[in-house]
Order: sequence, then structure tokens, then C-alpha cells
Amino acid sequence: MTSEAPTAEDPADRGPRRTGGAPPSPPRRSFARNTAIFSILTGLSRVAGLMREVLASAFFGLTPAFSAFTFAFAIPNVVRSLFADSALSAAFVPIFTELQEEGKKREAFRLASTLLMVILVVLTAITLVFIATAGFVVPAIAPGKFSDHATDLAVGFSRVLFPIVLILGLNGLVVGILQAYDHFTIPALSALVWNIVIMAFLVGARPFFHGDDQLYAYAIGILVGTAVQFAMALPVLRTVGFHFEWSFDWRDPRVKRVFVLMLPVTLGLGLINFNALANYYLAGFVSEEGPRAIEAAFRLYMLPQGMFSVAIATVLFPQLSRLAARRDLPGLRATIGNGLRLIFLMLLPAAAATAVLAEPMVRLVYQRGEFTASDTHLVATALFWFSFSLPFSGVNLLLTRSFFSLQRPWTVTYLSVANLVVNIGVSILLLPLGIGGVVAGTAIADLALAAAQYVYLKRELDDQLELRDTIEATIGMLIAALWFGIVTWVVWFGLDWTFGRSLIAQVISVGGGLTAGAVTYAYVVLAMRLHEAEQLRRLIMGRLRPARG
Repeated sequence: MTSEAPTAEDPADRGPRRTGGAPPSPPRRSFARNTAIFSILTGLSRVAGLMREVLASAFFGLTPAFSAFTFAFAIPNVVRSLFADSALSAAFVPIFTELQEEGKKREAFRLASTLLMVILVVLTAITLVFIATAGFVVPAIAPGKFSDHATDLAVGFSRVLFPIVLILGLNGLVVGILQAYDHFTIPALSALVWNIVIMAFLVGARPFFHGDDQLYAYAIGILVGTAVQFAMALPVLRTVGFHFEWSFDWRDPRVKRVFVLMLPVTLGLGLINFNALANYYLAGFVSEEGPRAIEAAFRLYMLPQGMFSVAIATVLFPQLSRLAARRDLPGLRATIGNGLRLIFLMLLPAAAATAVLAEPMVRLVYQRGEFTASDTHLVATALFWFSFSLPFSGVNLLLTRSFFSLQRPWTVTYLSVANLVVNIGVSILLLPLGIGGVVAGTAIADLALAAAQYVYLKRELDDQLELRDTIEATIGMLIAALWFGIVTWVVWFGLDWTFGRSLIAQVISVGGGLTAGAVTYAYVVLAMRLHEAEQLRRLIMGRLRPARG
């Protein structure tokens, strides 16, 4: 789930407000501050999410029932990407920001209020229809190796989980309003709380169920956690100055414009999220444990993804929308180019880490309780191949939002169709290789999508997108990431041989290897005087100096 305590931002960090209630254009310091806050909170939520997965895996292992739960959870996730959450936010923020930039504060509020009422009506209807028809829909799309019992479980789980589509639709609009005002704290913090609520239900409610039905405690926890997530965002609307109006002006041309813009965004993001469902489906032909193995690997993969690329892309999106509204092409090129290089700077070493330490990481995080050594090998295979997707998936997040900020969402839609075809086609061809073949198809498709999005976005920006600077910087980062991988594996191997594989020994060997690799990587990129490395160093030092003082 992708998606701040209700505190107002320091006006000194935002600069002076504009007349008409327009969200201010944040300076570089505000971008760095927002990115740092969002990265820290998102990182904490990813860690909590990983703890949630560790807890669930210890209870349920890689059982067919847990694979049924994973598949059932993917269904509302795909639907909410079509009708709610990210798709709605991506279509709404550029138009809401444009109205604010023009000083039309009242019209912007009326637009948001109308959309809120429309979402409530439409998504309530969709939710009720799915709950009524799940007994027919889920068996029709269940993977081939699912037993009748696993399919029946998937039907029940999907009915409990599907109402999150409605809640996330409302939450997506509220979060979009907050992001337009450069307020990112609550969405990131609420994701942390979401994970905590779920873990509480896993521990507290599981004893009230028996056998495979214990997974219903997990499903109910997700539903309650999503409701809490939405409730946390509501009070902050007044903090940023938003006032809800009981408006249902569906004739407002801007409402139509949001939905016209949302159509390709919906298709684009829906197709991207459909890739995950396709992976679970294809993995179900490898084994009943396949879908759950991919999900467990994906949670480790999402830790660096959420901390870095999601944070950078989310914080930059309102800034890109303002630059696009002013047709400031040089500003867009500089912002996107810097964002791409920051993503590569953070995700290349992360990819090296998950590649060289895939099995030690999975063993440390998951192997306990019902999770066996053979489960570790299966999940580690998926994680290794996910490593090659990590940098390109991060790049795609930023490039996709760049197209949305330019209100060119159809380009993302067309490219996402091609991405889905490549993903499914390559995964099917590589299916004889098992789980690794399914995930390798995703990695190849992400690489192709990143290259295609870059080419098309460059055309939108007068054939300039700091390509030479990005290539030169990325080559240096690749060299540093290679050293990261070598040092990390050597140090881990030495510590593993010395201390063995008790829990504390694994913490020492994996943590020691990653620490040595990170120090090496930082030394190499700073020695190369890479601009983004210096930018990050100044940010960190700037945050440390006040703390020391």
C-alpha cells in the first residue's frame, strides 16, 4: 500500500505564500527537507511492513493458504489502481495545482469536494458488486495449481479485503490535496501506523480463528488499518487551509477534465499494477507456494524502493506539476535529471546488496517458525532476479509522474500496454526456469519501459534531458556499486564463516557486510566528486549540524 502527525510545516521552510491561497513553490531546501522527512518515515513504514511480513511468514510459512491470501489481496490492489488512490491523485494534483497557481482557491476547493462525493458513490457501488459476485469472479481467474480449498479461501479473503478500494479512493483524493500543499508527513506516517495496526490484529485476533482461517485476522487487520490511515489524513486538511464544501457540481468542466485525464492514468497505473497480479498468476503454475514466494521477495525489494525512489518521485511530483503549469522546460529538465541521478545513486547499491546477499537476507528475515530452508531458497531466487529490476522500477516511478505533471498520461498508457506484453511474454518464455524466470520477465520489462519513457519524455522537453550528465554519473555509480557488491560479499562471507548462523551471528554477518559495502560505496562516489553524492552529503551534514549544536 502506498501512501503524515498532524503538524503544520514551518513557513520559513516554504517561503512566502502567494495570494489566492496558491501552494508556494518550494525552494531547494524545502525539497531536500521534504525528501528527507518522507524518506525517513517511508523507510520506517517499510521496516514495519517487513516486520509484518516476518510475523505473518512465521505464522503461515509458504503454505497454499498464504498463497491464496496473497492472490486475493492482489485483486483489490489492482482495482484500486484502476479507480482510486494513485490514479486519482496523479490526475487530480496537476489540475488542483493549476487552479491554485491561477489564484482560484474557491474553485479548487469546490472541485475537490465534488470529486469526493463522486468517488463515494461510484466506489461504494463497485465494492458491493464485487462482494456479491466474488464467488464467480475469483475461481475464474485463480492460478491453475490452486486447489479447491485454496480457491475457496481466496474468495473469502477477497470479500473482506475489497472495501479497501473505497477507503483508498477517498484517501487518494485527500492525500492529493495535502501533496499539492507540499505536506507529505501524514501520508508517510499513516503507512507506518497501517502496518502497526495489522501486526496488532495478527497477534491479537489470530487466536480467535482456527487452521487456515487464521489468515482472516490478517485480512481484517488490513481493512481496519486502511480505515485508520484515511482517518489520520482528514484533520490535516484544515491545517493546510482546505475547506470542504457540500458540492456535487458534476457539470463543472474541471470535473470532467479530471476524469478525462484520469482515464489514461488509470489504464497506465492499472496495467503497471496488473503486472504484479500476472506474476502471482504465473507463479501459481510453478507451484502453490509460488505466489507467496514472489510476495515475500517483493517485500524485501520494496524496502529500498520505498525509502528512496518512491520518496523522491512523490516529493517532486507537485514541484513538477508547478513547473509544467508554467511551461518552465529548463526547470523540468533540471528537476527530472537530478531526480533520476539521485534514484540511481541510491538504488544501484541497493540492487547490488539484494543480488549478492539474497539468500543470507531471506534466511535472516524469514527463516523461523513455519518458514523452512527450502522456502528460503525459493524466495532468495526471486529476490536475486528482482535486484535487476530495482533501479529501473525506481526510474519508471519518476518518469511516469513527469508525464502526469505534463498532463500527457496517454503516453504512459501506451507504454504500459507494451510493458505488460513484454512482461507476460518473457515470463512465459522463461517459465521453465521456475520462479526466477517469472521475475526475470519483470526485470526485462522494467528496463524496456524505463528506456521508452525516457525517449518519449525527452521529445516532450525539446529533445533535452541531461542525457550526457546522467550517463556519466551512472557509469561512476555502477563502478562504485560493483565495489559495494564485492566488499559486501567478502565481509559477509568472512563473518559468516567466523560466527556461524545463529540469529545474532546472522545479524552481525549481514549487517557487517552491508555496512562495509556502504562505507566503500560512499568513499568511491565522493572520491569521484559526483554532484548528487555531494548534494546528499551536504543534506546529511546540514541535518547533523543543528543536532550537534
